[in-house]
Amino acid sequence: MNPASSVASTGNPSRSRRTITSYERYSEAEAAVDRLSDRKFPVEHVAIIASDLRFVERVTGRLNAGKAGLASAGSGALLGAALGYFFGLFNWVDPLVSALALALYGAVLGAVIGAVVGLIGQLATRGRRDFSSVSAMEAGGYELVVDEEVADDALRVLQSGQQH
Repeated sequence: MNPASSVASTGNPSRSRRTITSYERYSEAEAAVDRLSDRKFPVEHVAIIASDLRFVERVTGRLNAGKAGLASAGSGALLGAALGYFFGLFNWVDPLVSALALALYGAVLGAVIGAVVGLIGQLATRGRRDFSSVSAMEAGGYELVVDEEVADDALRVLQSGQQH
């Protein structure tokens, strides 16, 4: 935890805010706000601000037309089953049987359509992106920012909580 005294403005330009501390991990900043809340501090005057943001794309493996088609078939099957079930519920005679039957037909049709779309989509890239990945935003740190008029109180509450 690093106490600081810089003034920051977040969201509302008429609101003056001060960074009272910073953390390396979000869970630490979250715990600090929880400590403030537990001690009846008005947490509506607090914000957690991520700093040093960066976009990280983790490559998870190779992607070929078969894998793309299979992944899209799974997504299509789920969507088709959900839509089939939903529309089957509108049958007045026997809604449960109708919903389950349409869900099954929807899953099969959705899987076929999904596989074809995934296959065509992957082939259309012509090898320019033949890998799968997961994207995320990561922060280098987190600042605990508090409205200026209650910043000293918040800092006092957090410092008293460390001594216990």
